[in-house]
Amino acid sequence: MTWARTVRERTRARLAEAAARNAPPPFTAGPEFQEAPAPVVVVHRQPDADDVLPRGVRTAGAWAWRFILFVAAAYLFLRVVSLLRVVIIPVVVAVLLAALLQPAAAALVRRGMKRSPAAALVLITGLVVVFGGLGYIIQTFISQIDTLSTRVSAGIDEVQTWLANGPLHISDAQLGQYVERLQDTISNNQGALTSGALSTATTLGEVVTGFFLVLFTLFFLLRDGGQIWSFLCRLLPREARVPTARAGHYSWHTLVSYVHATVLVAFVDAVGIGVGLLILRVPLALPLAALVFLGAFIPVVGATVTGAVAVLVALVTKDPVTALIVLAIVIAVQQLEGHILQPLIMGRAVALHPLAVILAIAAGIVVAGIIGGLIAVPLLAVLNTAIRYLVRHPQGEPTPDREPPGTEPTDDDEDEAEDRRTEAERRADPSEPPPADTSLGGPATPADQPPSPAAPADQPGATGEAPVRTG
Repeated sequence: MTWARTVRERTRARLAEAAARNAPPPFTAGPEFQEAPAPVVVVHRQPDADDVLPRGVRTAGAWAWRFILFVAAAYLFLRVVSLLRVVIIPVVVAVLLAALLQPAAAALVRRGMKRSPAAALVLITGLVVVFGGLGYIIQTFISQIDTLSTRVSAGIDEVQTWLANGPLHISDAQLGQYVERLQDTISNNQGALTSGALSTATTLGEVVTGFFLVLFTLFFLLRDGGQIWSFLCRLLPREARVPTARAGHYSWHTLVSYVHATVLVAFVDAVGIGVGLLILRVPLALPLAALVFLGAFIPVVGATVTGAVAVLVALVTKDPVTALIVLAIVIAVQQLEGHILQPLIMGRAVALHPLAVILAIAAGIVVAGIIGGLIAVPLLAVLNTAIRYLVRHPQGEPTPDREPPGTEPTDDDEDEAEDRRTEAERRADPSEPPPADTSLGGPATPADQPPSPAAPADQPGATGEAPVRTG
C-alpha cells in the first residue's frame, strides 16, 4: 500500500502547482496611486499690539474690563432694586419672618394639621403678639409722657447749670447764641421740613402697601415655600438643578439658625438693659427695652446705639450718676453678648469675621438705609454658605457632616477639632444626606417627592433629593 500513498501525495502536489499557476499575481500599488505628502505651510504672522505689551499688562487689562462690566451690572441691579423697593423690601422682610416662624408651622404640619391652617394660625399668632406688645408699649409711653416732659425740662435746666458752672464754663450769653443758631437753622430749612411733611402721605401709603404685601408673602412662604423653591430650581438647566437646590437647602438652614440666634441674643440684651432701667426707676424702661430688642437685630452696632439712647434718657430724666450706672449696665450686657452669647449661640449659625460683619452693615446702610443694615448680615451669611457649598460640591453631592458650609468656627483650635469630627463622621457615613427635618419645610409629601438621584436626568423636576421647602 506504500505505492498508493505515494501516488496520492504526487497527485496533491501537482494539483497545488496548478492552482498556484491559475491564481492572480499580487497587486502592487505604483507611485501614481500613492498619496503625495502634504506640503508644509509656514505662516509668518504680522506682529500686533499684544506682542508689544508685556504679559502682566495684558492680564491686568483683561481683568480691568471685566471688573468694569461687573461694576456696571451691579449698578444696574441696584437701580432696579431701588425702583422696585416697594416690592423687594417687603419680600425680604417676609423671608426673614418665614425663617423665624417656619419651625412652628412645620411642627403643626407634622402633628397632622393641613398646611394652610397651620400657616394661618402661626401668622395670626405672630400678629397678635406683635400688635399686643406694641399696644402695651404705646400705652406705657402715653401714660408717662407728662412725667417725662417735666423731668426732661428739669434735666435740661440741670445740664445748662452744669455747662455754666462745670469745667466748660459756658455763659448764659453763649448758650443763648447757640439756641438762636438752632432757631435760625430751623427757619432756613423750613421749606425742606414742609416738603418732608407733604411726602408723609406717600410714605404712609408705601408702609401700608408693604405691610399687606409682607402678610401675603409670609403666608404663602409658610404654606408653599418648598413648591416655590422647587419651581425656581426647575427653571435652571438640568445640570444646575441639583447643586442649586441643595445650596438653597443649606442656605435656608443657615438663615433659620441665624434668625433664631439673633432673636435670642436680642431678647437677652433687652431683658438685661430693661431690668436695669426698672431697678433704677428710669422712665420709659419698657419702651427703651423694646428699642434695644429691635436694635439688636443689627449686629455689633444696633444694641450699642440703642443703649446710648437709654443712657441719654437716664441723663436727662434722672442725674449723671444714674446715667453712669446705666452706661455700666449697657457695657456689661455688651460684654456678655460679645464673649458668651455670640460664640455660644451665633457661632454655630454663621462663622463670619467681625470685620466682614461691620463692612456689610456699613455697605447695607449706605445702599438701603436701616433696612439695608438689617438684611446685610443675613444676606452675607446666606451667600457665604451657598458659595462655599458650590465651590466644594459643584455636582450637588451632600456634605459629609450634614452641616451647611460656612458655619465652621474661626478660631484655629476649634477649626482643628471641627476637622477631626468631620473626618470621623465621613468615615462613619460618607454618603448620607442631611436629615429631612433640616429642610425648609420638613419632609416632603409624596406628591412633591421628585425622582431619586438614579432617575433619568430628563424627567421634569428631577433634582435628586426631596424638594427644599419653606413651609
